Amino acid sequence: MPNPAEIDAIFLDVGNTLRILLKDEPHRAAARKEIARLAGTSQDPDEFVAELDKRYKSYRKWAFGQMVEASEKELWTKWLLPDFPTEKIAALSAPLTYQFRQSMGRRVVAEGGIETVIALYERGYVMGLISNVITEREIPEWMEAEGITKYFKSVVLSSVFGKRKPDPAVYLEAAKRAEVPVERCAYVGDNFARDVEGTRNSGFGMIIIMPDTEEIDLVPTPEQTPDVIIHKLSELLDIFQPKKYAEITAGEI
Repeated sequence: MPNPAEIDAIFLDVGNTLRILLKDEPHRAAARKEIARLAGTSQDPDEFVAELDKRYKSYRKWAFGQMVEASEKELWTKWLLPDFPTEKIAALSAPLTYQFRQSMGRRVVAEGGIETVIALYERGYVMGLISNVITEREIPEWMEAEGITKYFKSVVLSSVFGKRKPDPAVYLEAAKRAEVPVERCAYVGDNFARDVEGTRNSGFGMIIIMPDTEEIDLVPTPEQTPDVIIHKLSELLDIFQPKKYAEITAGEI
């Protein structure tokens, strides 16, 4: 395992890492109704969103293949509702994206997530977020509501940056914004294939995976094997000691 004492910046994924998705059906149903209302359709909300889900899968296949992310306006006017008035849908793209994500479930902070972020920040680490996400405003607004914006120096969202993981450019941009050399950066994600490949190709110094529920029993290939596997975010506090303590320990070794 790389020496944690040589890490200065820690980047977290958001979905299935810092936040988890709960399949709250009343929450999802309310979002489906709101999507239909915003679009101005008389179609049954469940049927309408089911069609959007199919179109979204086509979009994701394209996005994954190209390693790019469309803006919210492009997502809705080109991929999800191209048969609706373009100007109207473009103007509603932000609330439509928010409700579409709510139709997938309710997102809550992972156990110990905020406490771990604050502790790592106070231990002297530069903190950052790197996320593949279709929303441009939801995460910054969520961070502000949770009172954690000040702890993150570098935030790279694929919907804003235009490229998505595992493109190395995403990680390199995050390190640049953090003003930390890539070899002194660590990344914590949830996907063996996407997160390990992109992080390694960018030259990050440490790769940590907290497998999501679909990958918890997966045995990764050698190319997709991270440096460390954890099962809850608080385990990061066992890996990354306070910077002063870490530097003293490294010197003694």
